[in-house]
Amino acid sequence: MTAPQRYRIAVAAEPELEGCYAVRREVFVTEQGVPEDVEMDAYDAHAVHLLATSQPDGRPAGTARILHGAVARRKYPTAVADDLTAVLGRLAVGRSARGTGLGAALVRAVEDEARRLGLTQVYLEAQTRALGFYERLGYRAYGPEFDEGSGIPHQAMRRTL
Repeated sequence: MTAPQRYRIAVAAEPELEGCYAVRREVFVTEQGVPEDVEMDAYDAHAVHLLATSQPDGRPAGTARILHGAVARRKYPTAVADDLTAVLGRLAVGRSARGTGLGAALVRAVEDEARRLGLTQVYLEAQTRALGFYERLGYRAYGPEFDEGSGIPHQAMRRTL
């Protein structure tokens, strides 16, 4: 998976999941004030997690998760109607890695993994302040703005792969 030279992105194996969760806690819980019980949910156990690590020290720098199939349909019943949609979620880049292109590389890594899984589109719920970031990557917003439970305004977005 392509990443800025200082980082490696890969599907996280079981021992690496804590690195994914640590980045999410740093960004969503500590920085943005999302309650941890909202941020960490039962869907984590069914997700494909991607972890970006800094090179050469291997410290967690960013993460994203993918839901698909029945799990995605259960969590997002009005947005995911088939088994061909990946749901990109929990995209987080640690403070020290911001501005390096790692966020975009993580999105592209999610898309690559979705293609590998035979999926044909990606759905996500973007924080409204991140709409421009996702639009530059080819995502299109639709529907009304909403609060998905964190107190932060979000917008639904899609991209066909």
